[in-house]
Amino acid sequence: MSTLTQIAAFGGVVMLGAMSPGPDFAVVVRRSALSGRAYGMAAAAGIAVGVAAWVVAAATGVAALLAASATAFTVVKVVGAAYLFYLGAKALRAAAKGGAPDLDLPDPGRSSSWAAFSEGALTNVLNPKAALFFVALVPQFLSAGAALADTVTLAAVALAGTAVWFVLVANLVGTLRGLFTRPAVRRTIDGLTGAALIALGVRLATSARP
Repeated sequence: MSTLTQIAAFGGVVMLGAMSPGPDFAVVVRRSALSGRAYGMAAAAGIAVGVAAWVVAAATGVAALLAASATAFTVVKVVGAAYLFYLGAKALRAAAKGGAPDLDLPDPGRSSSWAAFSEGALTNVLNPKAALFFVALVPQFLSAGAALADTVTLAAVALAGTAVWFVLVANLVGTLRGLFTRPAVRRTIDGLTGAALIALGVRLATSARP
């Protein structure tokens, strides 16, 4: 089993990865700014669960199979890019309507929180680059044939580190929601995040498998 120092180092690397600008960040910011910090935190939780799933997949060899298979990598890449296009188009449509309320979040409640959680989880899980990241990272902290408890420990650390970062983002953005919900500002946020998500989708769709 890795030492406490190694576990802390693993958590730090995962958190640095989470801090890198990308689809996860865009989703949390948009949810927090336009729907409130609670929905931003729900999206953050979904992303954290996705990261934990990638750690387990890397530890069990599933992520390595994805990274090694050109067909599997392409399928996940295309589906992930299509999902980012969908999210981006939805945001641009809201911007075109003049900052209309998010159609996925009609009222506070379990179903809308689940929509935000699912959006975060799918955005993370449908990113094959996450597979490459964890295939490279996890073996440095887990030896071959590591015990299940070791895998669970690293998955929990990755989940916690990712959640801490994105919950901080959700709360920071959420405190300014009064500004973000103004129609003109909301329209700008929808337009910018929509364009960013589509651009990220294009980048993912045209990326080559290393």
